[in-house]
This record gives sequence, structure tokens and C-alpha cells, in this order.
Amino acid sequence: MADTTGFRAVIVFLEKLGVYDVVLPFLLVFTIVFAILEKTRVLGTDDVDGKHLPKKNLNAVVAFVMAFLVIASTSLVRIISEVLANVVLLMILVVSFLMLVGTFWGSKEAMLERNETWMKVFMILIFAAIVLILLQAMGWLELIIGIIYISPSTDWAATAVLLVIVIVFMYFITKDQSHGGHAEKGGDSGTHDKH
Repeated sequence: MADTTGFRAVIVFLEKLGVYDVVLPFLLVFTIVFAILEKTRVLGTDDVDGKHLPKKNLNAVVAFVMAFLVIASTSLVRIISEVLANVVLLMILVVSFLMLVGTFWGSKEAMLERNETWMKVFMILIFAAIVLILLQAMGWLELIIGIIYISPSTDWAATAVLLVIVIVFMYFITKDQSHGGHAEKGGDSGTHDKH
């Protein structure tokens, strides 16, 4: 039998009370939905002293109902818990990676500029990892991997690969044309200025 003394006993007690399965998911969903409704003001605004303020009562009621509907579904609570735990793990891995990168910079400050190519690749990798985490939590990842491994030579797989190649090819073509168009416009304006 596991040792349930000290702080571990408190964790087990809170788990029996349903804090992790009910209270925390409820607070999370309520806070996120309420913040989104307050920010977007979808449900309208009230005029108070000439200021347009969001309708807090309606926003709170909608967020309250949505949070209750979420915690009523055990599958949704399980997905939220699993996704958040894995996202936090991913965050810790990213911070650890950045600390390791910082050791190579020495006394210089290692900064991630948004316009750098490797920063964009890094963001794409993080987004892909979050998508994989979500698919794993929903139970779809094994299904997708199973389909790919069972029938890798089917027509749909070849069609998907062809579509990806065509999209990448079209992206590079349109990108080069847009840069060329700007260069030509700049060149024309320069010749007009000379005359």
C-alpha cells in the first residue's frame, strides 16, 4: 500500500473530494470563457458614465453554464487534464532547451528574435507537438498511426503526399513572384526619379 502521510495525504484527500476532477477544471473553463467574453464583448455592452463596459452578469452566467457542462462530461475533463499536464511538460522541456542553448552564448544574452527563420521553425515544432498532444489525449493518434502503418500504399496516401507537394510548390512560386513584383516596382520608380 502506498504511503499516504504528510503532504501526499493532503493530495489524496483533495483527490477524494474531487478537487482535481471538478473544482479545478470548473475554475479553468469558467475563467477562460469569462475572459474571452469580456474581451470580445460578444454579448453586448452597457453604457456606464459614457463608457461601454461588457455585460459582466451575462458573461458570468454563460461562462458558469459552459463550465458546468464541461465538468459534467468525464471524457472532456480527462482530455483537459491530460492536455494541460503534457503542455506543462512541453513547456518545461522548452525552457530546459533554452537554458542549454544559453550555455553556448556565454556572457552574451541569447535572444529569440521573431523574424529569424529558426525561431519560426521552433514555433511550428511547438504547435505540431501541441496538436500531437491533443490527438493523443482524444485517442486519435493511435488510430491515425494505425491507418498509416496498415495501408501505406493506398491511393489516399499518395494523394495526400501529392497535395502537400503541390501546396509547397505553389507557396514558393507565389512567394518569389511577390518579391519580384516589389523589386520591379522599386526599379521603375527609381528610373522615373532619374528622369
